[in-house]
Amino acid sequence: MNGFADRGLSEGDFEGKSALKAFDAFPKTKASYLQQTSSGANWTLLLIVTCVWLSITESMRWWVGTTHHTFSVEKGISHDLQINLDIVVAMQCKDLNVNVQDASGDRILAGDTLKMDPTRWNWWKEKSKNIHKLGNDQGKNRYHEEDVHDYLGAAKAKRRFPKTPKLRGTPDSCRIYGTLEGNKVQGDFHITARGHGYMAFGDHLPHDEFNFSHQINELSFGPYYPSLHNPLDNTRAFIPTKDDHFYKFQYYISVVPTLYTDTRSKIFTNQYAVTEQSHAVPEMAVPGVFVKFDIEPIMLTISEENGGLIALLVRLVNVVSGVMVAGGWCFRVGEAIISAWGRRSRRSDGLGVLHGRSASMEEKKI
Repeated sequence: MNGFADRGLSEGDFEGKSALKAFDAFPKTKASYLQQTSSGANWTLLLIVTCVWLSITESMRWWVGTTHHTFSVEKGISHDLQINLDIVVAMQCKDLNVNVQDASGDRILAGDTLKMDPTRWNWWKEKSKNIHKLGNDQGKNRYHEEDVHDYLGAAKAKRRFPKTPKLRGTPDSCRIYGTLEGNKVQGDFHITARGHGYMAFGDHLPHDEFNFSHQINELSFGPYYPSLHNPLDNTRAFIPTKDDHFYKFQYYISVVPTLYTDTRSKIFTNQYAVTEQSHAVPEMAVPGVFVKFDIEPIMLTISEENGGLIALLVRLVNVVSGVMVAGGWCFRVGEAIISAWGRRSRRSDGLGVLHGRSASMEEKKI
């Protein structure tokens, strides 16, 4: 009458149970019908380990967040551009000129703004780490990408240029470093020899003393974050031979304003792609180190999002339930295959024994 008999239940099955358990309308398999096996226990343990591992990795991925890149037209008008430079040239400071000129016609005597410390080339060659040569294809049309946390953490670091090592012996090189304030327009800065260059007056440096081999420790645009890596940082360039005095190094830079942000903070800086060209020039030309930069009219926003706690819980439930369901189906399919294979083997063995008996009976009859 009550439909319990159709499900193999009776009124006694509900005695001693709470009202909530008695209200359960889903039929359950009796405990006497269940068979515990070692393979099932091992499979269950494997599924539990898998669920724990996937839950941990999913939680770590949620904690790190997902990075999104968005390009847009730069909003607002900014007129100033900060240039941070730290370069070592294999010539003495008194023999070098550093100038900056932009498309608006403004010219900055960078030699009066930047610091120029006498030093020795071998010291930088031996002590510098992670120094590499910028190839013609390295950095071309590429922007160096760092983790958002690295940029945000670098904003809290000290913003000072390291001190020049104490000079020992006769200087043969010059370290040029510091910060320049220019206009946010296309421009270039160049390092040339004394008496050579744009509108250079005074005594000329002998040509056999030219050596524009250099090492760039830092070249960045915008606020100075020494912990951030840029494409030209820690790069070195040499003249092919000691006789190549008239040699020109050119760097073409495309600067993109960049905003790094997450749910807690944000910083504004600039990324850039660079292409390098170096070649010998005739004596009528001007040798040196030339850096031409152009400002792109776009804004790159790199944001990091990790979603809410509810989204994490939903993903964890999906992961655990998916593993358990898929693992259950795999276990059932595997058990069915093993069972079918066992029945087939037993059937084959039975046929073999029966065939042997019939053969022996036939021999007796003969």
